[in-house]
Amino acid sequence: MLNASDIMTTDVITVKRDTTIKELARILYSNHINGVPVVDDDGKIIGVICESDLIRKDKKLHIPTVVMVLDAVLYLESSKKFEKELKRFNATLVEELYTKDVVSVDEKTPVYEIATIMTEKKVYTIPVLDGDSIMGVIGKADIIRTLVI
Repeated sequence: MLNASDIMTTDVITVKRDTTIKELARILYSNHINGVPVVDDDGKIIGVICESDLIRKDKKLHIPTVVMVLDAVLYLESSKKFEKELKRFNATLVEELYTKDVVSVDEKTPVYEIATIMTEKKVYTIPVLDGDSIMGVIGKADIIRTLVI
């Protein structure tokens, strides 16, 4: 049975919070990868950012319906949701888009469990950690590669 250590990519590409979205897109495209861990200045993982975050950034911005009553503006939908979408729409740095809740595995996690995590949680870039240290990363291509090994 294959484990994370058997399929993970050990030459891990990471980005920092202040990496521009344009640079991130270049990194993902030129390296043919789906996502990367986001690390702080000490190299500690603080999140993950992937292609779907970039695609979600460019989706159509939904303007909420409002009603004007005298000098007040009343939102008929959540104004917080609109503010969040607007912030994402205008994002220029990784820190404005990355996912802070990291779904990770350790080196001994079986491949079937990793595939289950990917499908159930819809997370396709999974860091392999040993404590706070990044040992590797597993993407969709790594799982697919196990089918041809």
